[in-house]
Amino acid sequence: MVQPDAGSGAPAPRKRADARRNEQTLLEAAAAAFVRSGVDVPVRDIAAQAGVGVGTIYRHFPTRADLIVAVYRHQVEACAEAGPTLLASSPTPYAALAAWIDLFVDFLVTKHGLAEALRSDAAAFQTLHTYFLDRLVPVCTELLDAAADEIRTDLAAYELLRGVGNLCIGAGNDSRYDARRLVGVLVAGLRREQ
Repeated sequence: MVQPDAGSGAPAPRKRADARRNEQTLLEAAAAAFVRSGVDVPVRDIAAQAGVGVGTIYRHFPTRADLIVAVYRHQVEACAEAGPTLLASSPTPYAALAAWIDLFVDFLVTKHGLAEALRSDAAAFQTLHTYFLDRLVPVCTELLDAAADEIRTDLAAYELLRGVGNLCIGAGNDSRYDARRLVGVLVAGLRREQ
């Protein structure tokens, strides 16, 4: 069975289950290495952490830029998929929203280095930013709508995400600044007075 290649319209063979697992392991190892050492971490370090050879990384991601983009997209997808899961498993919609915003903060704080690395290619960066908004604004909207009985309703998802993003800028560069605490104040401020 084949799935169409979104870029060329030609069919692309489906990856075997072990190849998909390898790719996921590589993305997780690369994300951890990027957080720890920056996006210029040696590929051999990522391969060692993933338990694969360097050639396996290059087979999946021929260039460092391909790997950076794949890690960014993988993390956006994880954040997007967490929204409905949290909504289904949290005691209240507000609790789901707060937990999701916390995950979003993790994403932002660890991805600023990726964003900086991608800015050198303005077109690629813009495409990823659009992807980011297209995937995460609807999830945040769903969470805000679900929590409408518990929170103020005059704030759009885009505004909330942008505000949280602005609070996270430079969070890793100043030990006197705790972005997570400030985001917690913002999220607490969404609650309606009881």
